[in-house]
Amino acid sequence: MLLHWLIALLMVVNIALILLVDDLPDNWVRPTVDTHKSIGITVLGLVILRLLWRFTHRPPTMPLSYSRLERFAAHAAHGTLYALMILLPLSGWMHDSAWKDAATHPMQLFGVVPWPRIGFIESIEPVAKESLHDLFGGFHTAFGYLLYGLLFLHIAGAVKHQWLDRQQELQRMSL
Repeated sequence: MLLHWLIALLMVVNIALILLVDDLPDNWVRPTVDTHKSIGITVLGLVILRLLWRFTHRPPTMPLSYSRLERFAAHAAHGTLYALMILLPLSGWMHDSAWKDAATHPMQLFGVVPWPRIGFIESIEPVAKESLHDLFGGFHTAFGYLLYGLLFLHIAGAVKHQWLDRQQELQRMSL
């Protein structure tokens, strides 16, 4: 449960950072983008830990009152959320590795821990790398919007089950 809420909090902060970056003063943009990258890599690590936990610990069973469609939708949404929580930071890392100025702007997690770019991408010839930068940026943006939509549905489903259906959805998480 702790990993769930920590990942959720970091994702919300990361969404807010990137949505606000265009409205920030110029001298805040680079530190904000660097923080966005650091949080993304952190989320990737936490999601891997969460998956390892999930493989060794079965989730609580869904109440029998859930319809077959609700069960299917919940499983599909969770699988897609996990995929997006991996694809989104990976595509961002790939996008950053293809950045033309990557070599002159080393990446550090939270300004402290040196973090490598993806070497085979960083070493590609500049013209090809620029088109990859655009391609990976497009993937990163598309995955982000998919994640926003799925997060909304995930939260809406939990709210529906908790307060409209009067199921103990949030309590079930702590089992």
